[in-house]
Amino acid sequence: MNLTAFNEAYGEPYVLATGGLLVGLLFGFFAQRSKFCLRAAVIEFWHHQFGEKLSVWLLTFSAAVIAIQGLIVLGGLDVSTARQLASRGSLSGALVGGLLFGVGMIMTRGCASRLLVLSATGNLRALLSGLIFAVTAQSALSGALSPLREEISTWWTVEGGSSRDLLSILGLSHTTGLMIGCVWLLAALYFTTRTTQRAWMWVGGIGTGLSVALAWWFSYSVSKASFEVVHIQGITFSGPSAEWLMRVLAPNPPGIGFDFGLMPGVFLGSFFAAWIGKELKLEGFKDGYAMRRYIVGAVFMGFGAMLAGGCAVGAGVTGGSIFALTAWVSLIGMWMGAGLVDRWLDAPPASAPNLIQP
Repeated sequence: MNLTAFNEAYGEPYVLATGGLLVGLLFGFFAQRSKFCLRAAVIEFWHHQFGEKLSVWLLTFSAAVIAIQGLIVLGGLDVSTARQLASRGSLSGALVGGLLFGVGMIMTRGCASRLLVLSATGNLRALLSGLIFAVTAQSALSGALSPLREEISTWWTVEGGSSRDLLSILGLSHTTGLMIGCVWLLAALYFTTRTTQRAWMWVGGIGTGLSVALAWWFSYSVSKASFEVVHIQGITFSGPSAEWLMRVLAPNPPGIGFDFGLMPGVFLGSFFAAWIGKELKLEGFKDGYAMRRYIVGAVFMGFGAMLAGGCAVGAGVTGGSIFALTAWVSLIGMWMGAGLVDRWLDAPPASAPNLIQP
């Protein structure tokens, strides 16, 4: 039974939701087992440690780039209609949003995807931060914070199409994009020589990246097999978090689609991975300062994600792997903002384990 038959039998929304659930299960499982976390990678980078956390992030990023660019070269994927490339974008939003997201990521000790993964293992700090992240994201999308987001977004805009495609801007082909992914993979292999080289670091890191590629391929395949207009999309957590919040609270919830299955899939996949790894554990806040820090950080991260057009995964990996200009600007902003705030907020000492562990 092919996707066309599934679309006709069950409808595109439910096919997309089922695919989102399966992709989410894979992403959550691999991300939990590998301890995938942009925040931890950034801290290792700025503290010149270049160890396991940075290796995992590079494995994820390079696997996503290689798989996606390889599919494009082979004719199995076309991302030209993706919103990260086709629609009008904001470079000012990408930069400011990336910086704010990086600040919040340090304060909450994890990015949006990491908070969801940790919530599934029993981390109540991550659960509260994730809820505040979702509320702030929704407010920035269509609530009290939306005028500020819209104002910042107008400062510096860029047209969709080739003007937003980094490969096109540089005059490079997708084959070159594939080679760039291989270079990142070589960097990951080099940095793994400084680690204990856990098996799950390799399997989980690469698996997380392939999950990102699978999301693009699946939504594209559904769109090709459908007679209706289906927008292709990848994994992100800012928009889906806001969507699920409205699904719980609003009288007229958003329609069912890929994101409907993605969020519970990631949660369940993370829970199962933590269960088999014997890592399920209830954890709370140590004191009032810690709670204030997490709350403020979640607000920064929620607003920054909607301003940047995605979170550390949505903009950083999903958008970065298709070489969307604004995604790369956001990713650079995240690394810069996180590095500066880590130096200011968590400066002593660089080798302390709590700087990296959530």
